[in-house]
Amino acid sequence: MSDVTDGFPLDAPPRSPLLPAAAPRESTSRLIAEALRAAIVEGTLAPGAPLRQDAIARHFSVSAIPVREALRQLESEGWAKVAVNKGATVAPLSADEAREIYEIRSALESLAIGLAIPNHTAATLRESARLCRAAELEPDPSLYVARNVAFHMSLYAPAGRAQLESMIDTLHRRGERYLRLKFGLPSYKGESDSEHTALLEAVQRRDTPTAQKLVVAHLLGTGDLLYRFLTERAQAEATLANQPKPRARRTRTTHGS
Repeated sequence: MSDVTDGFPLDAPPRSPLLPAAAPRESTSRLIAEALRAAIVEGTLAPGAPLRQDAIARHFSVSAIPVREALRQLESEGWAKVAVNKGATVAPLSADEAREIYEIRSALESLAIGLAIPNHTAATLRESARLCRAAELEPDPSLYVARNVAFHMSLYAPAGRAQLESMIDTLHRRGERYLRLKFGLPSYKGESDSEHTALLEAVQRRDTPTAQKLVVAHLLGTGDLLYRFLTERAQAEATLANQPKPRARRTRTTHGS
C-alpha cells in the first residue's frame, strides 16, 4: 500500500519539525491542518485519498483529538469530505467550485481595490511593484502561487478592511489547488503576468474604474479557464472509463492424433 492511499506519507518523517514541544491543542490542530493542506496542494495527497485519523496521529505523535479538529477545519474550508462510517477523504477537484470561487473573488476584490486605491502611498505602491516583479520572475509554479497571492493582497491592504481581507484570503487558500493547475500550463503564466502589470499600472494611476474592470476580467477569466480545463478532463476520463476493455486473446492448442 502506498503512503498516499494509507492517508499520509508515513514512511518519511516530516521535513521540518511541525509541532513544537508542548504545543497547545488549538495550535497543534492548526499546524496539522496546515501540513495536510500543503500535502493536498503539492499532490502528495491526491483527490479521493483517505485521511485516516490513526495514521495522521501516528505521523505527528499526537492523540486523535487535534487530528479530528484539523479534519473538521479542512472540511469547513472545502479541502476534505467526511462521510458517516467512511471517514475523511481529500475533496475532489470540481469545475463548478473552481468557477464559483473566482466569481466570488471577482466581486470581493473589485470592492477591495476600489477602497484601497485612495489610500495607497508611494511606499505601498513600491511594495506592490516589487511583488509583481517577483511573481513575474518566479519560474516555480508552487512558489509563483504564493507570490501571486502576495501581490494581490498588497493591492487591497490599504483599504483597511480586516473582514474583507480575511474573506479574500480564505478564498485564495480555497482556490490554491485550482490555481496550481493553471500555472502548470506555462503559456498561461505570461498572460497572467501581463494582466498583473496592467492592473498595477491602473492602481498607480489611481484609475479606480479601470483597476476594478481589470481585476474582474482577470479573475473571471481564470475561473472560466479552470472550469473548461476540469470539465474537459472529466469528460476525457469518463470516455476512457467507458471504453470496452480489450478481450484477452485465446491461445489455440493442438492435440496429437
